[in-house]
Amino acid sequence: MAAAAAITSAALAPGMETQAQDQSPLLRSIPSTMERIPAIGLGSWITFNVGNDDVLRDECAAVMAAFFDAGGRVIDSSPMYGSSQAVIGHGLDKLNRPSQLFAADKVWTSSGSQGPAQIEQSRRLWDVPRLDLLQVHNLLAWESHLKTLFDMKASGNVRYVGITTSEGRRHDLLEDIMRTQPLDFVQLTYNIDDRDVEERILRLARDRSIGVIVNRPFQQGALTRRLEGTPLPEWAGEIGATTWAQFILKFILGHPDITVVIPATTRVDHVRENLAAGSGPLPDEAMRSRMIAYVQDL
Repeated sequence: MAAAAAITSAALAPGMETQAQDQSPLLRSIPSTMERIPAIGLGSWITFNVGNDDVLRDECAAVMAAFFDAGGRVIDSSPMYGSSQAVIGHGLDKLNRPSQLFAADKVWTSSGSQGPAQIEQSRRLWDVPRLDLLQVHNLLAWESHLKTLFDMKASGNVRYVGITTSEGRRHDLLEDIMRTQPLDFVQLTYNIDDRDVEERILRLARDRSIGVIVNRPFQQGALTRRLEGTPLPEWAGEIGATTWAQFILKFILGHPDITVVIPATTRVDHVRENLAAGSGPLPDEAMRSRMIAYVQDL
């Protein structure tokens, strides 16, 4: 990508990069390989589950077009997400298969023996030669599925392997797997209200060179709805946040151990707003504490 040439490394923390003054996308390094990817991705839970409605499918394709135009790469989905995988495939087809795509999907079945067939079905719905990242969704049958995924990685049929959880579930098991398995990624919930993972899991991810993908940054819209109508603090301008969504995303990305955050949306203006959160300065530890205090006091 041409935008990558404008990226310079920050001296703030290992794996933490910033963008140049020309609004290039913020990049972060995948710890296991140091490959750099844009730090703001695109989720598809609920938002892309629109069935066969041609109008809604084309609206999702327009969101994807704006995402790629703004420098985005990472799109995340799952067999759990209804028609989302097929809708992504439709969008990719309309956009002539953008080469910069980083395709992240999951395996989600209680039967380890059914995992390979489900993964192949997911790949066909995306209509890509291979998926870049495969994750065990919500740790379901994780032992069997991780064996499958590691075998696929060894044979070159997937590039990265991970596990996921959401809404603070099963963190003890998540931590145990992170300690014992050679994971590339862990996906979890983290935002300005949900910070349980900070002390142990994010620190463990750093120590084990595991990338972190953040889901539910807006608590499925509940957080932004709660803050809607409340003015941003005047000092939000110090980090370049002009909306609550950007305020929240900048808080998340201010943590040096976060690799990618994947907000979901059905709107072109929102995806552009989200990607713009990667522009300008990110909050340091003192500013992040100030942000937490402000939101808690509302």
